[in-house]
Amino acid sequence: MKRIYSVLVENRSGVLCKVAGLFSRRCFNIDSLAVGETDDSAVSCMTIVSSGDERTIEQIEKQLNKKLDVIKVKTFDESASISRELMLIKVKYNKNNRRDIMENCDIMKAQIVDMSKNMMIIQVCDIPERIQLFINMLKSISIVEVARTGTLALQKCKDMES
Repeated sequence: MKRIYSVLVENRSGVLCKVAGLFSRRCFNIDSLAVGETDDSAVSCMTIVSSGDERTIEQIEKQLNKKLDVIKVKTFDESASISRELMLIKVKYNKNNRRDIMENCDIMKAQIVDMSKNMMIIQVCDIPERIQLFINMLKSISIVEVARTGTLALQKCKDMES
């Protein structure tokens, strides 16, 4: 079972280390971790994707809530959230496969953001599964380098009930 944790923390040095330490001490797995400031520069949002059985998922939430630097913990399933990941991928190309790469970019709504005589950097922002699919599509071409952000997620909007 996968769970997404949206954790608001105080934006100061050492907080990321403390939260990551919580996971390593208890042998909890982190599938993805992304951290950034919120609209308030004193607060950061950590988006953590982890997996485990029901007990492990509950333990992670309880342990996160115990941390002093943690302001608020929200958890949600992948189905109850909108998630995206950003990837930059550098590929080597030639005149024979250039058209195929560009067609794959069109299909996956990816953008070529930099190009030289025999290399290009492609940017794609999508759900993690489609990011992996895009990588698999380009494996037959020479992938030089890949950089991924990790999953970012927000809970789906719910209409206000009157």
